[in-house]
Amino acid sequence: MNETHWDSRLELSREDITRLKVDAIVNAANPSLLGGGGVDGAIHRAAGPGLLAECRLLNGCPTGEARLTSGHRLAARHIIHTVGPVWRGGESLEEMVLADAYRNCLSLAVARGLRSVAFPAISTGAYGYPREAAARIAIEQTTLALRVYPGLRRVIFVCFNEPTWLAYHDRLTGAATR
Repeated sequence: MNETHWDSRLELSREDITRLKVDAIVNAANPSLLGGGGVDGAIHRAAGPGLLAECRLLNGCPTGEARLTSGHRLAARHIIHTVGPVWRGGESLEEMVLADAYRNCLSLAVARGLRSVAFPAISTGAYGYPREAAARIAIEQTTLALRVYPGLRRVIFVCFNEPTWLAYHDRLTGAATR
């Protein structure tokens, strides 16, 4: 399982995000919300055809924003879909947009009364965002949200591969000692 806890509300995991029993998992989606590769494709496959039908009703999602659907056949009750930025070298407001994606997911979760959320490493796959920079933004935004939203009880960063897990682990270890 390869899981580490830094406090009672923040976790790092290598589990399959589609199997987590949490209030919501976050889907690193494309703007159409109609499925794709990577975690997006895995979530759509695991959730079943009902997810695609529900996503069609949403008419997409702009980059940096978030949308909520049912979890369908997943263990998670809900899916929060967000579209992260494509990495273009850091000169196209990518950092601000990625921070918006995390903030909007967390705000949506809190607005809907959700207490546990699992995030993939948004934008670090096909969108090419550097792992270390993405981990910094994810942890900063989540740490801030945990301070502001006491009802948020559990946030899990789910890392698909070892390099991503190490980037988050190194950042969390550094953050824990500050």
